[in-house]
Amino acid sequence: MVAPRPRNGWFVWFSLIVALLLSVAPMPEFMQVGRPLWLALMLGYWSLAAPQRVGMTRVWLLGLAADVLYGTPLGQNALVLALLVFMLMSLHQRLRMFPVWQQSLVLLVVFGLTQLVQLWLNTLAGSRPPTLLFLFPALVSALLWPWVFTVMRLFSRRLNVY
Repeated sequence: MVAPRPRNGWFVWFSLIVALLLSVAPMPEFMQVGRPLWLALMLGYWSLAAPQRVGMTRVWLLGLAADVLYGTPLGQNALVLALLVFMLMSLHQRLRMFPVWQQSLVLLVVFGLTQLVQLWLNTLAGSRPPTLLFLFPALVSALLWPWVFTVMRLFSRRLNVY
């Protein structure tokens, strides 16, 4: 017997575009340092919950869109997001067994590594931040992971996205 085909694939694109828009939404100046990595959080959720829905082509295109929105050199965010999704897909089976708080700790390390790669690419481009505060968004994103995971799981189950 053939299993019913999942519907509502539009929700994956919708959530990724909302994350892209949230990543450039205006914030107060004092909160800019701790801006969550919204696109990385959404890609992390979809690569853990439904890895068949997130491919490297989609990630690369979203990274190029982020490059255009942020005004960074073309391909910089695409490379970082592709690395992020590659690491999460390689850890996919192990991470799904962990409780959400342990996933958050693993994601802290993964987000931190991608922020270090981002720093390296910024240094090569000539725009290095003066302090270690560039790692703060990784911490904020890891702390937001349980809530993002819970809300996205609720919506994706209700809409039968898997």
